[in-house]
Amino acid sequence: MKKFLLSVSIVASVVILIAACNTNPKSMQPALNSDTTGLAQFNEWKTREAQALVAKQYHAAYTAGRKSAQPTSYSMKSESTQEAKVAKKKGWSKSAKYAAIGAASGGVLGAVINKKNRVAGGVIGAVVLGGGGYIFGRSQDKKDGRY
Repeated sequence: MKKFLLSVSIVASVVILIAACNTNPKSMQPALNSDTTGLAQFNEWKTREAQALVAKQYHAAYTAGRKSAQPTSYSMKSESTQEAKVAKKKGWSKSAKYAAIGAASGGVLGAVINKKNRVAGGVIGAVVLGGGGYIFGRSQDKKDGRY
């Protein structure tokens, strides 16, 4: 019975680890969030309208303070070489995910292996495998450019 429980826990840990190690990142999957309602166009229009309103208010305040309102023309040119910032991924980092998986499976394996004191075995297994999972996940995060 004890060998069976040990083998079942080892198999379950391996299955959990394999399931968590997804080799297909979500960024490689096709994007399905196309703009079908014209929200991007609406936001662009709303931004242009707000900028025009601010310009009118500024021009009115500027000409009201002058004694003689003379029509003037202004030209403005702006060039930018900066790229838009990409939103960071949300959710668990791979280091946190692998540390949690390692700690959970290490706790189970440590409790099963140490027959005299299951609590101490579980704690030691959780610390060892959790640390190993963190180190492995941190290297994966560095490869992905998250850190």
